[in-house]
Amino acid sequence: MAGTVIVPWYATGFRGGDFETALNEVAATALRYGATSYAVYRARDDRYKFQQLAVFEEHLDWERYWAGPELTDFRVLHSSWYQIPVLYGWWDLTAGGALITPPAAPNGHTNWAGNGSHHPVEGESV
Repeated sequence: MAGTVIVPWYATGFRGGDFETALNEVAATALRYGATSYAVYRARDDRYKFQQLAVFEEHLDWERYWAGPELTDFRVLHSSWYQIPVLYGWWDLTAGGALITPPAAPNGHTNWAGNGSHHPVEGESV
């Protein structure tokens, strides 16, 4: 069953920017191990706090990623850039939703109808 792994990272002093760059790079390699998506978030109230997310269909794929050479090398090379221990968790999605902005039509107007028609805005000639 699909799940999202959330890894809380906390960068050490004056390493936030460099850690962000390195984490963004290694997070993307999750796709090679079967992740359907990944994301990295950085807190606004504490710029040393990060959350790495990756969605996997199988927990075994996550384990392969976590123990794989890219993430192992990342943890070794940057061990002084974050606080340990790093305790990740496997989470099940119980609800979700999104608002998706539709693409612009060739005339530059937003096609809200979704069926190829265009609804003119007030004052616009058809």
